[in-house]
Amino acid sequence: MRLQNRIAIITGAARGIGQGAADLFCRQGATVIIWDLLDEGQTTAQTLRDQGYQCEFMKVSTTDVPGIEAAAREVYERHGRIDILINNAGITRDKTLLKMSFLEWQQVIDVNLTGVFNCTKVVAPYMVEQKYGRIICTSSINGVHGAFGQTNYAAAKAGVIGMVRSWAKELGPKGITANAVAPGFIQTAMTDAMPEEVRNQAVATIPVRRIGKPEDIANAYLFLASDEASFVNGHVLAVNGGQAL
Repeated sequence: MRLQNRIAIITGAARGIGQGAADLFCRQGATVIIWDLLDEGQTTAQTLRDQGYQCEFMKVSTTDVPGIEAAAREVYERHGRIDILINNAGITRDKTLLKMSFLEWQQVIDVNLTGVFNCTKVVAPYMVEQKYGRIICTSSINGVHGAFGQTNYAAAKAGVIGMVRSWAKELGPKGITANAVAPGFIQTAMTDAMPEEVRNQAVATIPVRRIGKPEDIANAYLFLASDEASFVNGHVLAVNGGQAL
């Protein structure tokens, strides 16, 4: 129960990696608030409540600042604190530079970069007031090394790293740590839709010879959110099976 009595907001937790994190955080004693646009978030939250855990769903877009402000205020008024923010929500609009539209660029930047700023900008003052907080943002192996066909995604995920390191310096003296997790090739609905040959080629580049699982990333979130990571600040934790070596 490493998160006993903690209040955790996880964006994009209706499914995939975020859903795995919501499940793990609940099992570790946290009250989890899912912020997502997908109505599947209600099902995820209800499933966890049926198991006896404390989990809530709020329909929130990370691009809607007034909506974020109202949701954060509601969480604080209901629970009296916000301890953990996991900026997990993200989208892809993959195209090569020559084919990518200005709209496809902007959509990814709006969610994957500005959305992370929006949620942190709104939630951080509550953490400052209580002199405690854990901010964890999802970057990517492609934000560190770049990726063919992902100018928008790689730029956003690289930007997340820059923001996290700035927040580590600004908020560290106030009792708040800020870190990032950079996943590699992880099994999600998107990767399940890939041709088997493509998946196998990707796995062949990973030294541990397997695709990552959502719980691999959730475990990294858990460590950074726990008291054991109180001296970890401004770090980018690569969870990729050694793929970037």
